[in-house]
Amino acid sequence: MAQCVQSVQELIPDSFVPCVAALCSDEAERLTRRNHLSFAELLKPFSRLTSEVHMRDPNNQLHIIKNLKIAVSNIITQPPQPGAIRKLLNDVVSASQPAEGLVANVITAGDYDLNISATTPWFESYRETFLQSMPASDHEFLNHYLACMLVASSSEAEPVEQFSKLSQEQHRIQHNSDYSYPKWFIPNTLKYYVLLHDVSAGDEQRADSVYEEMKQKYGTQCCYLLKINSRTSNRASDEQIPDPWSQYLQKNSIQNQESYEDGPYAITANKNSDSNLFSLDGLDNEVKVDGLPNNFRTHSLQLDQSSDPSNSFDGPDHVKSSSSHETKKTNTGIIHGACLTLTDHDRIRQFIQEFTFRGLLPHIEKTIRQLNDQLISRKGLSRSLFSATKKWFSGSKVPEKSINELKNTSGLLYPPEAPELQIRKMADLCFLVQHYDLAYSCYHTAKKDFLNDQAMLYAAGALEMAAVSAFLQPGAPRPYPAHYMDTAIQTYRDICKNMVLAERCVLLSAEILKSQSKYSEAAALLIRLTSEDSDLRSALLLEQAAHCFINMKSPMVRKYAFHMILAGHRFSKAGQKKHALRCYCQAMQVYKGKGWSLAEDHINFTIGRQSYTLRQLDNAVSAFRHILINESKQSAPQQGAFLREYLYVYKNVSQLSPDGPLPQLPLPYINSSATRLFFGHDRRPADGEKQAATHISLDQEYDSESSQQWRELEEQVVAVVNKGVIPSNFHPIQYCLNSYSDNSRFPLAVVEEPITVEVAFRNPLKVPLLLTDLSLLWKFQPKDFSGMDNEEVKELVTGEPKMIGTEVVSEFLINSEESKVARLKLFPHHIGELHILGVVYNLGTIQGSVTVDGIGALPGCHTGKYSSSMSVRGRQDLEIQGPRLNNTKEEKTSIKYGPDRRLDPIITEEMPLLEVFFIHFPTGLLCGEIRKAYVEFVNVSKCPLTGLKVVSKRPEFFTFGGNTAVLTPLSPSASENCSAYKTVVTESTSMCTALISSASSLDFGIGIGSQPEVIPVPLPDTVLLPGASVQLPMWLRGPDEEGVHEINFLFYYESVKKQPKIRHRILRHTAVICTSRSLNVRATVCRSNSLEDEEGRGGNMLVFVDVENINTSEAGVKEFHIVQVSSSSKHWKLQKSVNLSENKDAKLASREKGKFCFKAVRCKEKEAVTQSSEKYTFADIIFGNEQIVSSASPCADFFHRSLSSELKKSRAQPSVHKVKQSLEDAVRVIQKCSEVDLNIVILWKAYVVEDSKQLILEGQHHVILHTIGKEAFSYPQKQEPPEMELLKFVRPENTTVSSRPSVEQLSSLIKTSLHYPESFNHPFHQKSLCFVPVTLLLSNCSKADVDVIVDLRHKTTSPEALEIHGSFTWLGQTQYKLQLKSQEIHSLQLKACFVHTGVYNLGTPRVFAKLSDQVTVFETNQQNSMPALIIINNV
Repeated sequence: MAQCVQSVQELIPDSFVPCVAALCSDEAERLTRRNHLSFAELLKPFSRLTSEVHMRDPNNQLHIIKNLKIAVSNIITQPPQPGAIRKLLNDVVSASQPAEGLVANVITAGDYDLNISATTPWFESYRETFLQSMPASDHEFLNHYLACMLVASSSEAEPVEQFSKLSQEQHRIQHNSDYSYPKWFIPNTLKYYVLLHDVSAGDEQRADSVYEEMKQKYGTQCCYLLKINSRTSNRASDEQIPDPWSQYLQKNSIQNQESYEDGPYAITANKNSDSNLFSLDGLDNEVKVDGLPNNFRTHSLQLDQSSDPSNSFDGPDHVKSSSSHETKKTNTGIIHGACLTLTDHDRIRQFIQEFTFRGLLPHIEKTIRQLNDQLISRKGLSRSLFSATKKWFSGSKVPEKSINELKNTSGLLYPPEAPELQIRKMADLCFLVQHYDLAYSCYHTAKKDFLNDQAMLYAAGALEMAAVSAFLQPGAPRPYPAHYMDTAIQTYRDICKNMVLAERCVLLSAEILKSQSKYSEAAALLIRLTSEDSDLRSALLLEQAAHCFINMKSPMVRKYAFHMILAGHRFSKAGQKKHALRCYCQAMQVYKGKGWSLAEDHINFTIGRQSYTLRQLDNAVSAFRHILINESKQSAPQQGAFLREYLYVYKNVSQLSPDGPLPQLPLPYINSSATRLFFGHDRRPADGEKQAATHISLDQEYDSESSQQWRELEEQVVAVVNKGVIPSNFHPIQYCLNSYSDNSRFPLAVVEEPITVEVAFRNPLKVPLLLTDLSLLWKFQPKDFSGMDNEEVKELVTGEPKMIGTEVVSEFLINSEESKVARLKLFPHHIGELHILGVVYNLGTIQGSVTVDGIGALPGCHTGKYSSSMSVRGRQDLEIQGPRLNNTKEEKTSIKYGPDRRLDPIITEEMPLLEVFFIHFPTGLLCGEIRKAYVEFVNVSKCPLTGLKVVSKRPEFFTFGGNTAVLTPLSPSASENCSAYKTVVTESTSMCTALISSASSLDFGIGIGSQPEVIPVPLPDTVLLPGASVQLPMWLRGPDEEGVHEINFLFYYESVKKQPKIRHRILRHTAVICTSRSLNVRATVCRSNSLEDEEGRGGNMLVFVDVENINTSEAGVKEFHIVQVSSSSKHWKLQKSVNLSENKDAKLASREKGKFCFKAVRCKEKEAVTQSSEKYTFADIIFGNEQIVSSASPCADFFHRSLSSELKKSRAQPSVHKVKQSLEDAVRVIQKCSEVDLNIVILWKAYVVEDSKQLILEGQHHVILHTIGKEAFSYPQKQEPPEMELLKFVRPENTTVSSRPSVEQLSSLIKTSLHYPESFNHPFHQKSLCFVPVTLLLSNCSKADVDVIVDLRHKTTSPEALEIHGSFTWLGQTQYKLQLKSQEIHSLQLKACFVHTGVYNLGTPRVFAKLSDQVTVFETNQQNSMPALIIINNV
């Protein structure tokens, strides 16, 4: 239980005090009314004695009474109505609230820090009022009247006669059977005669004479002259007299008003109850009881709390503080005791002393003796009860029957003179005068008698008081018998069905247990009495139980909180809204942030509701806000209810201040860091065959790899524009800003181009949220960036549509637990600085959206119109935290964040805006297939654009045609076939010989040293005017690898007028092409052995080409036709086809392979001009009747592109370290012999059947031949992963890079050729030796002088070798040494000698070679390409 102002030792004696009745004449009442007080009220502040009192017990021992208090009240003849008492208790509790600035106790229990009010004044007020307003009953005498004051005024005509009337009246009330109420202690009630004298108005002598008359008639002990009203009330303003009455009357004035009709004050007093609180009993504020004598109408419920008379002027503080402000308001106009001086106060105090000493105590002492004597004589026991008690206790004990065995005989009534009741009377009297030993003995005796008679109500009363007496005995001879109390409570509650008495037991017992620190027993007791019949009582007891739990040695925090919630609930039912709110708030401290979300929701919801009822709207809003923003685990209907309640409260708050700032709304959640910005218009969708460039949009996912690629492309093109250097202030243009982009700088937006802000909303609830009139909140600073620095900044603009147009989304629905993005647009119409602050919207929910089972059927979804039940306007700010800084040491050690400026764009002057459309752009191609499409460039802005370039990582994929393409008209036959190539019709005679043409690589925009990836777009006049559009042809070639290819194009353009902020703009396009397999071409080149050609020098070569159809006919390709093979080289050209078969039509069906062989010769010197001119010679060998001009666009374009990308790849490979220069040169010369730069272009047509139409596709493959004898491919070879090898642990030797040329390179230095007859006839029978002349031709392939050694001796290696060579010998010299000049051809005449017929291989001469000017000799055997066979016949 909470701490109390009074200890239990003070509380119980104050709760049970001797009761005195007061009966006043009308005139006497009028005198006291001048002070706005009744007679009983007048005495109230002085009712406690200031000194100790003595009396003698029946044993004639002196007994001291300390702090005795008496209760004087006007007689009323009607028992108080339960409803009135309930109403009174309700008012007392509601009037007592925690003081405003009260500092709460901080209790630390475990990891909880709780702020708890240590005292509960409302409970104490309730308990005091409850104990004092208990109606008198027959089974106990504690609150029966012991005496009666008869009061008359000295100003009456016949005061003494008036006393007689009053005395008769009292006698009639006590002894007439018509009056069952009030109750009197004994038939012989003490009567005390009081004469009131008004000093200011009355005649003092007359008063004295009347008083003398009274003394003679009634005796000195029973009379008193009380002088009051020493001053006139109109002098009230002169001096300030303390008002000790207010603290009693202000508690709650209802109970102090004896007569509701009397005086102006009576009416005011009833209005002080809080108008918001209503009584559950349905009683009116004013309780009127008619038909009673004027003087005693309603029950006089009294309150006294003055613990010490010396205090009574100031009054105990806690009483003042606990009285609520409402009561203070009502009573301010009334001054109590206005006619009384301090002397009068002393007189009243003196009167009470006299009355107690002379009248009351002697009367009580006498009564106790009489009762004691009666008991002794009736029971026939020994003289005094004191000796008797010893026998009773020491004698054999009667076993107490258990409560359950006893029959329900609570209805048993004793007659008033029954001896059992006399014991009880005596016990009560002893108790009232604090003689607890004697009281205990009597109660104990009475208890046994009552139990024997099974009079349960009487027994319970005796048990209750016996327990209290035992506790209060001085020196505590026996422990507190708590089981007595438990039995009493159970009897009252279950057998007697009297909850009021049970409650009194509980209040007393709990207080006693608390004083013994038995908190858990006290809590159990308090909880036991909570029941449905009284919410107020249950609430107060539960709250006290909660305080017990928190005050234990180890505080039970969760039990405290739980019982506080229960108490709050019951307070709420009892209409005590403020107390309910307080209980819930105190319990909230325990549940908050511990993950008990449902409990937290319940508490917050209740706090919200109660705060709203009490018009504490801000508290209500924050409580409801908490329910909504924590991840709620409630069911959907519950969440819907919470949300509606919240909106309702919010609406009321906003109506209070309609012009105030917009409130911050808690829903839906906004993920600020996921906010994305997009500058520019939305992309137009594809229109028929037109397909718009993909560019950038908010629908694309961010991909760091691709954004890096785009950045590199932009840097490449900027570098080309700026003569190979990227400017230092270059930043890539950002059209889309997100959490991955670099937001440290203010982004740039262009005037008249929309800004789209994508806001990521999330609805955490299970009910849909409807946002209406959703738009962005911004502020704007108009500026002029043209360079006028001194121009002052115009003021901030926040809602000006002329500056910035704002798009409003009328309805935006977020379903339950859904994350959804809203795209909101702004249209800047002026240059300046824009700041996007947040979003503003009406938050609402959908009516009837959640069906019973929780599955929402949204009404009117299809129409897009939702019926919103209620909505409130508010805002949410977008605040984005920048990236964590981590560069300097200081930043690494502390936590610092950089700026994120994506929401603060700078609006710049207008720029050109390009749109690109692709027409007939394919999505699927065969590898190597050529297709013609068109690109349309449109300038949709109001500025002209220039400097249009396109950059791509795959320049070999597309071409706009070379400079020559425009000049050459299409041939008629080409337009028939819609060929992408430029073709010429040929005669059939030129079938196998080549047609020669030439072209420079400069014609195709590929100069030396330039970036091949950056391609200028050939705009007519290089400028695109506003609104103009241009269509250009674009040829595409399917990439050589099959699969899906993403090809990125970046279009770069500038404004004609240079802008300070934005130098250029870009447009992106990603083309996705799916390629399928077509042909696989492999080619080798080798030296022809025949050495004679037209010029007789220069060497010929054979080119072998294998073409395989590897198409898997998914694309519906029937067959491929090889229509032409062309060569392109600076030094070589194809001369003729040496195909052996006569099949002139080269068709390849699926999986077929064709072999071709061509003769290649060196170009004539005039054809191969100087190398620097980059002239390429093209030679076409045609297999059909149309020549495709391979030196024209697009065939040559793609050839040059593939060539340059090959060069790039070969450059990328690491070069070998430099070794000794002389060696290097030698190696270089030798390597050059085997190099050849001959490129083959295979042009083909494919016949495709698609939708029962035959289409012709065409394409080309390139093979680049570098080295003699090495096979080259048209498609990139896959690298085989090397097989796993075992690790070798060896010390590495110092290996220098070998500068020796490889065997193949050396073998190509000298080309040898044997000339001899194929067969030779010789008559062996005539001449046994046969001589055959053989010419050995040696040709130096290199540009340097070469020393050659020809060795004719056979190698004697193995017998097999001899057999192969056959037995023939060379005649003459066995070794020749020669020197061959650069590219010289030398012939040696040799003779071979045979001895019999057969087939012989003449290729046995071994040729060694070395460079003449080199010291080191590279000698190696020349490998002959094929055996030289000769047949020797016998004739």
